[in-house]
Amino acid sequence: MNESLRRQVFALTPEEKIDLAVELWDSIAQDDFPPIDDELKQELDRRLEEHRRDPSSARSWDEVREWLWSRRK
Repeated sequence: MNESLRRQVFALTPEEKIDLAVELWDSIAQDDFPPIDDELKQELDRRLEEHRRDPSSARSWDEVREWLWSRRK
């Protein structure tokens, strides 16, 4: 992304940024995503099922980020 465009994007209001993000996301065709192999799909399904059984075991992004940063020290 060129610097001029980057500055224009960051000058948008929060609402405009969200609208742009949604438009960009919607512009990506489903076929543009790389395929998920069976092993990864099974692991994702396992994790989703584990979360459904015990949603309290989930951690927020803030908690995960803090944990990751603490491991760098």
